[in-house]
Amino acid sequence: MSQDHWQKSSFSSSSDTCVEVRATRGAIELRESDDGDVIVRTTPLRFATLLQGVKAGEFDHLTAVP
Repeated sequence: MSQDHWQKSSFSSSSDTCVEVRATRGAIELRESDDGDVIVRTTPLRFATLLQGVKAGEFDHLTAVP
């Protein structure tokens, strides 16, 4: 991931309703593509830990369709 370049998942295709991420100034930043003014900033280690949980399915219950 290049610095200051927002990246979204390839699963988002051309949709503008996704979460984007970038590495900048030693931090990882996340934002919603349709609300770019709100940015969440974290450390690379904390982001890596989040990704491990996502890949392990720990958050799947949050995306379930009722």
